Amino acid sequence: MLTISREDKTVVGRAYGDGAEWLLDRLPRLLGADDEPEALTPKHAVITHLVQGARGVRIGASDRVWEALVPAVLEQKVPGAEAWRAWRYLVNRVGTDLVGAKVPPPQQEWLDIPSWEWHKSGAEPVRMRTIRIAVTVDVETKPEHLTSIHGVGPWTEAEIRARALGDPDAVPVGDYHIAGQVGFALTGHKTDDAGMLELLEPYAGQRYRVIRLIELVAPKPERRGSRMPVRDYRNF
Repeated sequence: MLTISREDKTVVGRAYGDGAEWLLDRLPRLLGADDEPEALTPKHAVITHLVQGARGVRIGASDRVWEALVPAVLEQKVPGAEAWRAWRYLVNRVGTDLVGAKVPPPQQEWLDIPSWEWHKSGAEPVRMRTIRIAVTVDVETKPEHLTSIHGVGPWTEAEIRARALGDPDAVPVGDYHIAGQVGFALTGHKTDDAGMLELLEPYAGQRYRVIRLIELVAPKPERRGSRMPVRDYRNF
């Protein structure tokens, strides 16, 4: 387990348990020390403005593919609140106690979680099966095999690559909001995935960085229609 705090102008990491030294060795990378934000060359005036408004923003990498995979699968096609509720329930139920907190179980132990615990978490069988299948894949040393896992498509792969590998070009195609945000930021009008990919083409190699800047700094389009509901069938 790793905790991070800022003391004056210094970032302080404290690690506990197995792998503590490994975590501390990689703390700079987690904070984006290996990232190269200067690799982005703005092609739109709005991107120039966003870069100036987000100085210091870097893409970090956890180097923990499995620990990025499970939350990403839980986030598939549901509101964030629903995914976070499922993650919190599962970790609290089957996680390991460490220094007053719960940490997620190791990869292989996710196979031992009974189906009723998945149901109580609010994660339906489709997401449960995807995670169980993924347990059998060596995702840590072969992340290029992510999309060979049934249930892991382009959106999930991009989310995992961005979080675990710090991939500056990971594009989460199929996201409920991102295409519209990118279109609105660059043209003033919302667009779909195809339109987003066309707009991002000049930024090949840095497309996730552009998306992240837009998410963090750019004005958002006005919401229309109802929000995606947070489902709850845990008592069914």
